[in-house]
Amino acid sequence: MKGFIDFIREQGVVGLAVGFILGGAISKVVSGLVNDIINPLLGSLLGGANLDQLAWQVGENKVMFGSFVNTTIDFIIIALVVYFGVKILKLDRLDKKKDA
Repeated sequence: MKGFIDFIREQGVVGLAVGFILGGAISKVVSGLVNDIINPLLGSLLGGANLDQLAWQVGENKVMFGSFVNTTIDFIIIALVVYFGVKILKLDRLDKKKDA
């Protein structure tokens, strides 16, 4: 059991678990921001449609690119939040390297 406890302490498993939980929460907040605020604004700028409904007509088929744009915006915002969160709060210094 001591080896297991040491593994959890040394490898930062608890911090990793907290990171996953907070990452999921941030993802929901960012998705709400993108879907409820950014997409309606972009949709109105791009022709008055909801961004999810934007598509190109190719023959008889539609290429629905709006959903891809939503996902890309989500990713960019989450990446920026994580990057600035780590840099501004100096969280990268909390991860101490184990002496060899």
